[in-house]
Amino acid sequence: MQLFDNNRMSSDHSAKAELFDLFAEVASALSTGRRAEIIDLLAQGERSVEEIANEISQSTANTSHHLRTLAMAGLVRSRREGTRIIYFLSGPEVEELWSAIQRATEKARPGLFNLAEAYLGQQEEMNLLSRTDLMEKLSAGQVVVIDVRPEREFSSGHIKGARSIPIDELESQMATLPEDIPVVAYCRGRYCVFAPEAVRILNSNGYLAYRLEDGFPEWRRAGLPVESGQ
Repeated sequence: MQLFDNNRMSSDHSAKAELFDLFAEVASALSTGRRAEIIDLLAQGERSVEEIANEISQSTANTSHHLRTLAMAGLVRSRREGTRIIYFLSGPEVEELWSAIQRATEKARPGLFNLAEAYLGQQEEMNLLSRTDLMEKLSAGQVVVIDVRPEREFSSGHIKGARSIPIDELESQMATLPEDIPVVAYCRGRYCVFAPEAVRILNSNGYLAYRLEDGFPEWRRAGLPVESGQ
């Protein structure tokens, strides 16, 4: 008595192989650092090709190539706005994928923290605040929260109650911040340089400053209060 149908098993394995090849195809779309940068950037809000190229220090042609690869994998989508092509993430699951890659890399590659420190600067002595703690202090009016990302990103979405002070305007706007309560800065995420730099500037000028442990995308995914516009 034949327990298994060899033809059926072969057919099933062929379908399984195609299925897993498709998973690998989507994963391979993130096989370069520049495409990962694009996903990280679009997690803050939609962008034109030219804006993305400027942010990741690539030519428009190279950036368009990366975007086509991401679009073919279904990770980004686009729409036309006049003569410009605007790109955006295809869904929240893309953000979750990018976040999972970062967490897996932190566990798998210990050297990541040395690279992060080389980019972000010393983090050990920096005051960090968790999302839970920030929510409590913000609700109680015990902190001032500043979003130090570019203003366009703030307009796309930000922590409810936060003020927009882009990092390149911080020194000129510092006098508008109260000196008697702590200031909490946040930006694009754990590997964004804006918030650590803001905390250093504020601390060096006599403010008690904290950095949110991660950034706006993580806050939003956690279901915490957000708003958009100015």
